[in-house]
Amino acid sequence: MHTTLRDFEGKVALVTGAGNGIGKETAFQLAVRGAIVGVNDLKPEFVLPVVEAIVQSGGQAFAVIQNIASREGITAAVEQAHQKHGRLDILINNAAWVRYQSLPDILPETMDRMLDVGFKSVIWGMQAASNLMDPIRGGAIVNVASTAALRSAPNSVVYSGIKAGILGVTRAAAAELGSRHIRVNAVCPSAVPTEGTQRNRNAERDAQRAAHTPLGRLGTVEDIAKGICFLASDQANFMTAQAMVLDGGVTFTNL
Repeated sequence: MHTTLRDFEGKVALVTGAGNGIGKETAFQLAVRGAIVGVNDLKPEFVLPVVEAIVQSGGQAFAVIQNIASREGITAAVEQAHQKHGRLDILINNAAWVRYQSLPDILPETMDRMLDVGFKSVIWGMQAASNLMDPIRGGAIVNVASTAALRSAPNSVVYSGIKAGILGVTRAAAAELGSRHIRVNAVCPSAVPTEGTQRNRNAERDAQRAAHTPLGRLGTVEDIAKGICFLASDQANFMTAQAMVLDGGVTFTNL
């Protein structure tokens, strides 16, 4: 929260999965730039501290406690955000539930939950938001994908498939919603240390990843949130159907 831009002044945004990590930082950055931010997550103990911290720092935020792993849940979250201030300008589809399993070990219940949270909610969220965004003002939707959509690794069949699917639905929705002045873009972060990814990380692997990254370090939640905010802002008002890769150069190089 170090920027002085106020380019989201008066706009209402909803960030799913904003209780920690990239979603939390995105909510903060939107708020400091003037947005009124709906902070969504599954439980009050995830949401309320984020809302309180944003308000204490001078921003505007409100709690949207909904399980977005169903059409009913994400639709309720979007409608709640819209009703709070009578408008919805920005939707950040960030929520995900991730488990890495080798192909022989993939379980139906694991895949179903990953699809519900990380893929279906994106489609239902775009459906609900586009129905409520003003047809004149339009709006911006940013979907959080991953470099796993472009360059995969073992034990990530479901995850990579979901993230590649997000790129596909982003482009398709951009084509469909452009006439309603709604821009739809995606970001593709590489491995970023967050509370949610901690179980799959270790210092040795992080050091190896940093060594193979042209910029010499792993990304941060701040790096990704800046990219998301750019795509949601009027600075990107002629950008739609794009996938912004935020990875320090690692995906398209070979160090």
